[in-house]
Amino acid sequence: MSNLSRRNAISLGVALGLASAASAVPAWASTAAPDPWWVWDDEVDALMAGLVDGGRVPAVNTALRSWVDNDDPLPSGLPADLAAWLQRVNRLPSWADPAKLRRAADFNRRKDTYLFLLYGLGSGIMSTVIPREARSVYWSAGGADMQDRAAKTFTFGYDLSDLNAFQPSGQFVVTATKTRLVHAAVRHLLPQSAHWRAVADERIPISNGDILVTFHSLGTFVHRKLREWHVPMSAADEAAFLHQWQVAMHLLGVRDEFIPQTWAAADAQSAQVLTPLLAPTPEGKELAADLLGLTAQIDLGVTRGFLNEFVRYVLSNEVGDWLGLPRDYAAATLIRTGWPAYIAFREGLLPIAPAGFYLFDQFVRALAMLFLNKGTSSTSTPITIPTGNRPGA
Repeated sequence: MSNLSRRNAISLGVALGLASAASAVPAWASTAAPDPWWVWDDEVDALMAGLVDGGRVPAVNTALRSWVDNDDPLPSGLPADLAAWLQRVNRLPSWADPAKLRRAADFNRRKDTYLFLLYGLGSGIMSTVIPREARSVYWSAGGADMQDRAAKTFTFGYDLSDLNAFQPSGQFVVTATKTRLVHAAVRHLLPQSAHWRAVADERIPISNGDILVTFHSLGTFVHRKLREWHVPMSAADEAAFLHQWQVAMHLLGVRDEFIPQTWAAADAQSAQVLTPLLAPTPEGKELAADLLGLTAQIDLGVTRGFLNEFVRYVLSNEVGDWLGLPRDYAAATLIRTGWPAYIAFREGLLPIAPAGFYLFDQFVRALAMLFLNKGTSSTSTPITIPTGNRPGA
């Protein structure tokens, strides 16, 4: 890494609250440990490759459409080998702690306002400056319809945050398993795209390492921002929030040995595998423009300048500059002064609602509904397995 790149990584690390962990070493850094960037999901990858090449994915999608809740029986009409795999993996790991998952659900309920904002605007826009993720998304089928993809991505976080996420009546276990099928199909399809191969620095996308990077742009990032914003959290809350993400990563096919066991380990891992990698790409810039442009389709109660400045506030001016977001200094001042006061009032630390409270409240909730199934209140967004890449790719 050049000195300039190193300085950029450090400055961005400071902005994202990760610089203090920059010298830590990931758990797998020893020579005896496997490399998560060379670990995929071999069994389901082989299954999905056969289904894609055999033209059987549309029938599988039709069969899976009614499979939504965690306690739904597997639908009929699935290939026997796929049904057997689903029967085996669509369950919580033996180490899942029901008490921690219940506490995480309650924590998500209490902090939903911040989670909507940080998942939808913070993590969503950060994904466009993770080069591998941006390129994989752009050149896959999902990149051609960012509103649909944003809805599905948000639904993943929404299902995870639901009070019943891991209960029989919840949906997250099935959502994660379906997402695992999508990942397997994309791993087979993207290497067939000459456009993706021309810009990719990996042979096969969505390795365990890539999924860990995505986790750090979601769970680790959100946890750090909540602490930075002085949002009250007990040690038990923080442990439960981590545990739900540990279970989620397991359900997505990440090997247990790679999953951070503490927030300190997660911060250290993130400082090694996420922060130094962040950079603009042509694909990411276009995806970010698409995502931010979605706000024109729904009234968030704010100007585009306010939205741009909130991205800068949450992610840093460096990311804002990478994405070419025009400045609005009046909005920036309002956010810097108004957002901490908004949090303080919501947490009972201010007796009177601050000026601009309604603006922030309307903004966050409208943003959440924008991404939740294209701005409707539907209870789920169908996850379908792709049969090809981006049109023309």
